[in-house]
Amino acid sequence: MSKLLTINVKNNQPQTQSFYFFQQPAIYAGGRQVYSNSLFSMALGSYSQTGAILTFQANLQYYAAIQQANTPPQVGQQSGFASASRAIDLAGSGSPNDWTTATVSPLGLSAPVNGPGVQPGAFRITTPSFNPWDLYNVGSALAVNGGIVLSNFVQANPMYNIDCQPILKYFVQTGSYTPGTVMNFTQSSVNAALADFTSGHTTCNVTLNVDGTWSTQFQ
Repeated sequence: MSKLLTINVKNNQPQTQSFYFFQQPAIYAGGRQVYSNSLFSMALGSYSQTGAILTFQANLQYYAAIQQANTPPQVGQQSGFASASRAIDLAGSGSPNDWTTATVSPLGLSAPVNGPGVQPGAFRITTPSFNPWDLYNVGSALAVNGGIVLSNFVQANPMYNIDCQPILKYFVQTGSYTPGTVMNFTQSSVNAALADFTSGHTTCNVTLNVDGTWSTQFQ
């Protein structure tokens, strides 16, 4: 899939504002805690003064990802360091390549294959055996503005199947989070602009109004 999802942001407030973008966490089988990362962040001047528009683009291609970490996820900190990702299909009709197997030495993911029993709309990552004190994050990544960023994830258990069902909903919020930084999704999504691409739209124009409210329009 080469289609791009695009969010164009206009700042109608009189002062420069910083914005960050993040995704609705995927649905993970097993009920474990799901963590979210910031995808992109940048300052944007007042539209009346600069005429500037901030554009965020995410490739509509799903990626499975594994990331090595030194510490458990902490809000405001990078989720990890070394990572690997693979373009992957979602389970459904036909024979999608929806299953990848992780390795930790070296860190990587196998070329996806069609696997039995993957939940419809999800992809599966199978983790290998590894030392219990080693930390790995596994989940959904995106090709965002020229780079691949881990969007949301769970902490991996050894010898486990993780089914991940991505959701095409994105949020814009004022503030600044470096891409790949863990954020509190519940807090950040309050009063944030929602770009819901589940209906099939591919472009959303978002405006931060003078009174602090948001306006959204799809194309």
